[in-house]
Amino acid sequence: MTETRTIRLLVVTAVAAERDAIAKGLGGTDSGLDAGPLRADLLAAGVGPAAAAAGAATALTAAGLRNDPYDLVITAGIGGGFLPLAPVGSLVVADAIVAADLGAESAEGFLPVETLGFGRSVHRPPQPLCAAVARALGAVRGPVLTVSTATGSAARARELSTRHPGAAAEAMEGFGVAEAAAAHGVPVLEIRAVSNAVGPRDRAAWRIGDALTALTAAFAELRDGACLDALERPEDRPEGRAGGRASDPR
Repeated sequence: MTETRTIRLLVVTAVAAERDAIAKGLGGTDSGLDAGPLRADLLAAGVGPAAAAAGAATALTAAGLRNDPYDLVITAGIGGGFLPLAPVGSLVVADAIVAADLGAESAEGFLPVETLGFGRSVHRPPQPLCAAVARALGAVRGPVLTVSTATGSAARARELSTRHPGAAAEAMEGFGVAEAAAAHGVPVLEIRAVSNAVGPRDRAAWRIGDALTALTAAFAELRDGACLDALERPEDRPEGRAGGRASDPR
């Protein structure tokens, strides 16, 4: 880091195995890290966007009530990678967090929720921070799709790739965490370690252990906080921490 700065970090995973892999990388406990440039709290909030949103929102609210708010939220864990962009064992940093199935079917095809006039389906993390973290981790940078049903067929994989060109990975929690972070005006990142290819469900081909090892290595790299220097200070954001937008929904 170029100057002494402590970053308050909330890391949200789906399950304990992901949380523990991250704790190992940070050199902390399963609840977090309170040393050096990072003060990190770790939360295994549950599977799916609803559980992730509820868990993240609760933690963000509690931190605010303690007058110890977070500077950054990271939603992290393992996920499926879209080949050939994100092979098994690779890391992905989301440049867009996309609710891939939030919308409606029609005779003309899928209609995203924006078309229906009901809200948003995309959060864009701070792009300079996203680029700096991807560079430090040697990660692929691209959209990460949030789904409620994991892809299990080649037809579904093609459908998602067509609907979301350049998609790098899919998981089940990112958009929920991003919604909670946005409600609190806190920036969000998503980091995924690829355990399987998006496509036909083939448990024999999954490499969950390798993906968890990659997740540990990623957070070991983040531990000194250097690549997080691109994170704006709350006072430097256009409307400050409480009112500033955590992400750009465009």
